[in-house]
Amino acid sequence: MMRARTAFAVAAASLVGLGLISGPPSRVHAQTERYDWLIRNGTVIDGTGAPRRRADVAIRGDRIVAVAPGLDSSRAERVLDATGHIVAPGFIDNHAHLVTLEKYPHAENFLRQGITTIMASLHSQDQPWPMEDYRARVRMAPNVGLFAGHTWTRKRVMELANRAATSEELAGMKAMVEATMKRGGALGLATGLEYVPASFAPIEEVIALTKVTAPYGGFYVTHMKDEGPGLLDSVRDAIRVGREAGVPVLINHHKATGAAQFGWTAKSIALIEAANAEGLRVAHDLYPYTAFSTYSDLMFPAWALADGKEAFARRVADASTRARLVTEMLRIFPQQAGATPASIQFRDVDFDPALSGKTLEDYLRSKGRATTIPEAVEALIELQLRGGFIGIFHAMDEADVEGVMRHPLSMFETDGDLVELGTGFPHPRSLGSFPRVLGRYVRERRVLTLEQAVRKMTGQTADWWGQRERGRLAPGAFADVVVFDADRVADRATYGDPHHFPEGIRDVIVNGTPVIRNGALTEALPGRFLDRPEASPTSQRPAGAVRRTP
Repeated sequence: MMRARTAFAVAAASLVGLGLISGPPSRVHAQTERYDWLIRNGTVIDGTGAPRRRADVAIRGDRIVAVAPGLDSSRAERVLDATGHIVAPGFIDNHAHLVTLEKYPHAENFLRQGITTIMASLHSQDQPWPMEDYRARVRMAPNVGLFAGHTWTRKRVMELANRAATSEELAGMKAMVEATMKRGGALGLATGLEYVPASFAPIEEVIALTKVTAPYGGFYVTHMKDEGPGLLDSVRDAIRVGREAGVPVLINHHKATGAAQFGWTAKSIALIEAANAEGLRVAHDLYPYTAFSTYSDLMFPAWALADGKEAFARRVADASTRARLVTEMLRIFPQQAGATPASIQFRDVDFDPALSGKTLEDYLRSKGRATTIPEAVEALIELQLRGGFIGIFHAMDEADVEGVMRHPLSMFETDGDLVELGTGFPHPRSLGSFPRVLGRYVRERRVLTLEQAVRKMTGQTADWWGQRERGRLAPGAFADVVVFDADRVADRATYGDPHHFPEGIRDVIVNGTPVIRNGALTEALPGRFLDRPEASPTSQRPAGAVRRTP
């Protein structure tokens, strides 16, 4: 373990040199000032990777004003006793789906994981438009980062057309991205290249749109085109976008899907390391599960889904086209799913909610059909004709998950949805990702130390996005704080029974306001939309500098 700690310290030092993480800010504290909150008697893990220490944390307004042992509780309006608990910066979720944020502004399933900031990087979902109106209107509990969405933009201009954009169409898309960046305050461009219609876009289109974000300090965030047999080419494409557009690149939920690709993340990580050695900024993140969740579209060649449902139905009705489709799907199945129909689990099926939680194998058995891959392909076509579904695909390898998790440039995400407890059938990642890292991968499997895991969840992530006033417990930083029991923290949501909040997360504070207090939701909505680094008066300060509270 000592050797692992030393290796990680060397890697962390390298990241400081690259500007991906910063050192702790200087201490600011007036001995006579008052505190709104004092978190006492806890063990502080400050988000920088430094060893844990006993210290109190004082908050005034939306800022931390002191981190030190023995702070005077008589100066505090309210005292939170953290005896026996870890006090850490609030966790930052690098990717989640927040299209229903106005309906679920408390984002409770995220808060209860200790998450205080969420990056709503759009893949295949629609972006708010106009984004500036959305930012002015919406109030929420966590902090949120917004992005221009490539899929939404392409659909607005080209609908579901399976072709390259004309020069006029590309100009229209660029104008929409420009407006979203300039007036909407987006952090960059996000793509979901695995899904129709983004899958029809040549990489040159993505580069052209990403270049629009560069003058604004934008980022390129991607769900890549292929996380299975085309994984390595997809990573190369992501790196190419960053190189030619001149922006940092974040690969969301880095993984190798399909049994034939198990172990490939070692190769994809090598490509990421080579890009950074070249001088580019390329990072990646993951969620801690061996099953992913997405649309049934994944099991079909993109050409079959072009131009919408009616066009798909016409293709299926044509015997020769259907034969071609079946042939390609028989190849796709083992590349994207597991070895049997049981590897595909229904999550959301609008036309038959009773299927939720069951597998494709269960479905075939209920119909008296053979549980073979050819029969599964026929069933997938039938289900797609009825509207398709969102599924959970058990098609990843634990060794790949742990390998990505250990990498110094990796961070964490949920890839989750806003969930109302007891409604629908979510992937357990929506309710348990961050506690699962702390329980399963830190405490039980010892893949990371607690300090390493917290740094990846907080300071390293905040620094990647240029949010230097978040992600650490230090005087002058925003008071985003989580208090948890390191011996108890664990996920409780499972694939078969997902509707359970995690345990061990006791208190969560966002911008100085408790949103989870002693395990209970407070109903407060103190969250803020994140500004781009250059839009902030502190953005040009050197790494580690934090604005002082007056």
